[in-house]
Amino acid sequence: MEKEEVRKSIEENIVFTFARSGGKGGQNVNKVNTKAHGTIPLSSIRGLSNEERATVAQKLRAKINSENNICVNCDEERLQDLNRKIAINRLANWIENAAYIQPKRKKTKPSKASKERRLNAKRIRSLIKQSRQKIF
Repeated sequence: MEKEEVRKSIEENIVFTFARSGGKGGQNVNKVNTKAHGTIPLSSIRGLSNEERATVAQKLRAKINSENNICVNCDEERLQDLNRKIAINRLANWIENAAYIQPKRKKTKPSKASKERRLNAKRIRSLIKQSRQKIF
């Protein structure tokens, strides 16, 4: 995955609509459209392989609508432009995290010292239990 290309394609292809948002803003809150709602088709995001695109679609399925567009909202700030930038960053982070595939764990054998510690602990536990038994 090429992060810069993904971010650039998001900035070029995302379509924003703006609405009134609750929260901070005082008297301005009911007059100004500051909430940013962005949508971008998953197919228009460059820099992702087909495998990564499928992984992103699977992991972000709750944020993808019926037209296969990823939706992102932001109404944290009072300024429309700041909300737009935060939404773009949020979407880029979502895609980056969703496209990451964790490498498989390599199996290792227990070390000689760890085997010895385990057996020693078993012996001690066995002695403790034997000391609790009644002698007939």
